[in-house]
Amino acid sequence: MDAIRTITTGFLGLGNIGAGVWRLLDEMGEEIAAREGVRFRVKKALVRDTLKRRDVSAPPSVLTASADDVLDDPDIELVVEALGGEQPAAEYIRRALTSGKSVVTANKLALATHWQELLETARATGSCLYFEPGVCGAIPVIRTITDSLQANRVERLYGIINGTTNYILSKMSAPFAGQGSASGATGSRGVSYADALYEAQRLGLAEPDPTADVEGGDAACKLSILSTLAFRAHVPLEGLFRRGITTITPVDVAYGRELGYALKLLAVAKRDGDRVQARVHPTFVPLSHPLASVNGSLNAVYLYGHACGELMLYGRGAGDAPTASAVVSDMIAAVREGCVGGGDAYRMTGKVVMETDWESRYFIRMLAVDRPGVLGAIAGILGRHGVSIASLRQTVGNGRAPLLFVTHIARESDVRAALSEIDESLAAIENVIYVEEGL
Repeated sequence: MDAIRTITTGFLGLGNIGAGVWRLLDEMGEEIAAREGVRFRVKKALVRDTLKRRDVSAPPSVLTASADDVLDDPDIELVVEALGGEQPAAEYIRRALTSGKSVVTANKLALATHWQELLETARATGSCLYFEPGVCGAIPVIRTITDSLQANRVERLYGIINGTTNYILSKMSAPFAGQGSASGATGSRGVSYADALYEAQRLGLAEPDPTADVEGGDAACKLSILSTLAFRAHVPLEGLFRRGITTITPVDVAYGRELGYALKLLAVAKRDGDRVQARVHPTFVPLSHPLASVNGSLNAVYLYGHACGELMLYGRGAGDAPTASAVVSDMIAAVREGCVGGGDAYRMTGKVVMETDWESRYFIRMLAVDRPGVLGAIAGILGRHGVSIASLRQTVGNGRAPLLFVTHIARESDVRAALSEIDESLAAIENVIYVEEGL
């Protein structure tokens, strides 16, 4: 039997994720050694308070309040970064790579905002940087894209990649079971956004400050990484369009359901030659599509490659244990692959032009003044800007009538221009939501 190799490891952070990794190594360490021929010995773990009581069996001698004890120790070959946030995490990752250490990180923000710097550092030093746990937790989407789809040109990618918002939107649509209607009893609608968010926070699915999740920032970081890898060209975070779910109401969810759609915070990336569109926003997807049935805090990534066709990965995208599973998997990969991943697996082969005026279908909900000629005037404004109506629904109101449009495919700029011309004398725009039919 081959000798078991011991890898001296350092942790940056021993919070939820770091502690999850520690517990998994405790639980599975001997089995991993027997199966993979590698054992991880944690020499130092950076923490804020070395005296704080923790629910992991870390000896006091391992704990340190100085990052230098991890980053400057020549015995430490592998660093697990689990601090979260952009800084100082990004600088610590860069320092570790510069010193020749391999790094495994779950930090999508540090990676997305410092992508080129960190990848170039890894390539220059021959170190490796692994980040499967940073996107969709235990779902092996990064490894699938980089290791299994090399012979594909990925043309489209759609993701439900934030569990918090997916849980909230699922709660907002939960009462639906094929009965009732948006215009019927209140009981046919889901709970409000505020109530769904409160429940997510109570369950620990949402942070006390949920801004990064509900405004789309977390999903945008993940999409920047995924689309960069899928298209083999850097898709910068600052080039992404982003809109959150804070304006979504149960009425939107209810009407969408009646029209045959489920509402998701969807990450969308499409490539046509060197032109790329990458956007995160609430989106109606057809109930017949597999993404429509991804509920609760689950994640899914659906993509299309020219050779493989349609492919979807689905599972737990967050949580201590799923993320720890991905971290340990990357730790094993770093040993097995001889630390060459950072230099080659993520090599970019092209450049992109970010598209800002994409084409989509749109769900438009407004309260129209209830008098003759208003509907025709609104339709005329839309038509003058090249926005044609695919379906229309109007219900009885009291002075103002709820009016719903679903458009044919139209340019983003044309839709914005048309809506800017519809003033209060005709209608109040209540919400505009993207509709993706061509998944």
